[in-house]
Amino acid sequence: MAEITASMVKSLREQSGAGMMDCKKALNETNGDMDAAVDWLRTKGLAAAQKKSSRTAAEGLVGVATAGTVGAAVEVNSETDFVAKNDRFQGFVSEVTGIALQKRIADVDALKGEAMPGGATVEDTLTDNIAKIGENQSLRRAAVVSVDEGTVSAYVHNQMAPGLGKIGVLVALESKADKEALEDFGRQLAMHIAAAFPLALDESGVDPEAVERERQIATEKARESGKPDNIVEKMVEGSVKKFVSENTLLGQVYVIDGKAKVADVVAAKGKELGAEIKIKDYVRFQLGEGIEREESDFAAEVAAAAGQ
Repeated sequence: MAEITASMVKSLREQSGAGMMDCKKALNETNGDMDAAVDWLRTKGLAAAQKKSSRTAAEGLVGVATAGTVGAAVEVNSETDFVAKNDRFQGFVSEVTGIALQKRIADVDALKGEAMPGGATVEDTLTDNIAKIGENQSLRRAAVVSVDEGTVSAYVHNQMAPGLGKIGVLVALESKADKEALEDFGRQLAMHIAAAFPLALDESGVDPEAVERERQIATEKARESGKPDNIVEKMVEGSVKKFVSENTLLGQVYVIDGKAKVADVVAAKGKELGAEIKIKDYVRFQLGEGIEREESDFAAEVAAAAGQ
């Protein structure tokens, strides 16, 4: 039996939103496996399908930039939040985002080899920044979206400087509609994406493994109801359909009005502007998502804050 520590229970509680004792029991039941513990809590109806933590596991900045029909997003990580407020660091992220936009580069290795305005490569400039700022930094990821006709809109949440913040979103809208109106609508959609965190544009983009995992959880929960197999089957299909709808952009309820689905909102806006609108693609970068931070990192933050 794996040792269940207080930090494990705390981490599971943050991920699932379940109570402390329920989290401890879940970890005991799954021998300390965090993912299995989340699933266990969900089968018992004690956790949400997806907990969006307000605190991510790494620091730094997300940069976004657009130019008509093209948009780029870049994430650069640092050890602490203090570096994100550094002018040198902010300038670096902004310039690298601009290079990704201008050259349409989404590959991190290729982006590192590009020249900065001063002549040095992105990678060499990053290395120099690490030495001068005194903290490790990394260019984590980049993305580029574009349309042949239409616009790419951007939105930055928790903005610290123009185009730089904790969450960056790009939305590529393909349409012959008025560009200014399309840009404004795209920004509203980007705000929705920042808040609603869709996993894919539509059902075809959802990871089959995620759907299968959801099906297994739904099956176990439905069987606990004691209902006949034919009813259980319908309950499972309903749960899976709901999961897909809630986690795909076009299937989600538009957070700005809280009523219609995004697909219907897009169709209605197209009629209003006199031209069909299609969401071709989107990007949502949230600072540090998917990165685990060790507890010792928090100690380093505290020491930095105290000027040690």
